[in-house]
Amino acid sequence: MPTRPRPADVPQKRAHNLFEAAAVYVAARVEDDEDRAEEAAAWVSPEALSFGVSELACRAVVALARERDESPGAVARDLLGLPAN
Repeated sequence: MPTRPRPADVPQKRAHNLFEAAAVYVAARVEDDEDRAEEAAAWVSPEALSFGVSELACRAVVALARERDESPGAVARDLLGLPAN
């Protein structure tokens, strides 16, 4: 049975990239939205999600360090509630 071409006015389903998955996943976790977190986690492989979350964490720490005029290490320790070195 031949497949029919899709009409041009029907939107194609867009694939999610790992950074989008990481952003949605982390935001959902912060908002305690387990369903949305699980949905975002299914968009990419576990390895890709882990990489995306790690990259997001790095970028967030750098941004906060610049905003606070502190070192990234100091900010990371503060965010995790660890004593300063």
